[in-house]
Amino acid sequence: MKKIAVLGSTGSIGTQTLDVVRNHSDFLKIEVLAANNNDELLEQQINEFKPAMAILHNKEAYEKLKARYVGETKLYYGEEGLIEGATTDKIDTVVTSLMGFAGLRPTMRAIEAGKNIALANKETLVVAGDLVMKKAREKQIEIMPIDSEHGALFQCLHGEDMNKVDKLLVTASGGPFRGKKIEDLKNVSVKQCLSHPTWKMGRKITIDSASLMNKGLEVIEAKQLYNLDYDKIQVVVHPQSIIHSMVQYVDGSVIAQLGSTDMRLPIQYALTYPERMVCPAEKLDFWQMKDLTFEKPDTDTFRGLALAYEAGKIGGSMPCVMNATNEIAVEAFLNEKISFLDIYDIIEEAMQSHITLIEPELEDLFEIDSNIRKQVKEKIYKC
Repeated sequence: MKKIAVLGSTGSIGTQTLDVVRNHSDFLKIEVLAANNNDELLEQQINEFKPAMAILHNKEAYEKLKARYVGETKLYYGEEGLIEGATTDKIDTVVTSLMGFAGLRPTMRAIEAGKNIALANKETLVVAGDLVMKKAREKQIEIMPIDSEHGALFQCLHGEDMNKVDKLLVTASGGPFRGKKIEDLKNVSVKQCLSHPTWKMGRKITIDSASLMNKGLEVIEAKQLYNLDYDKIQVVVHPQSIIHSMVQYVDGSVIAQLGSTDMRLPIQYALTYPERMVCPAEKLDFWQMKDLTFEKPDTDTFRGLALAYEAGKIGGSMPCVMNATNEIAVEAFLNEKISFLDIYDIIEEAMQSHITLIEPELEDLFEIDSNIRKQVKEKIYKC
């Protein structure tokens, strides 16, 4: 029986993780649930799964739940609560699906405690990939990617010699604005950005998909997970989202992983590896499948991808700056304080004004992240 903590249990990835657990309750047991502020949904999950611990990051939400909850699950709140849940001896695996930078410290502490990681929080590797991967090697723990693209790459690389890899081919749907030009994007609304053609995701990641920043974050994550140079990581726009990623080898062979657009597939594989188990996700029907098409990404229009490549190649503290700025800019766009295209300008300005710290320690990154967020908010909100 694998005992797991789900950090971010009320989000899109978290709820689908729980669905995987429901289907394999003889193999998976939830001991820890954690959410940001959705106390009502977390309470429902507690009543169903009866974990030993449950955490709310938001203190107000925690107080509301604590006032009415009468069960046996122990309740915690805040970052310390998340760390307690991620390091408890009751678990062996942590699913990290917390949104954004907030997932970094609990993930790092879980690794230090010797827990295996099922990673859906790509920002952890974007911001502090060198430190995280080094610690994972020291502790000899597994980091299994839950992202569909990285889960696909993991499967395509399985059993192969990394020295024989020519390139990683990371697929992208192209988002809701595929084929559009800068002029077309000047006045797009939040609602338009949130209308993703193939995936159902949270609001922040859906905006990142529209800007191609999400694919840029995935490129940096792929570099950290598989230790390949950026010139060996290529993004391919594949609108049908049937091929989740591919690996091209030096002999010209390409191995691809295909599947339906259901995140339960990569989640289940990460949690049950090396076993393959029945999954409720819809299976592909090749008799019904039509064209599979591929395009080169338009990085002149969708500058998020180009900015991420630049930040990744510079390295050091630059990906931290890019990520923090993007999170604040996306939040401002969702609040209708800036336009969609402003996101790119704000990120580029922050990167250009930053003096890169080449080998930052973890606390350096927390300080840089905090300072950048404050500076960007001041510029956007003029406060």
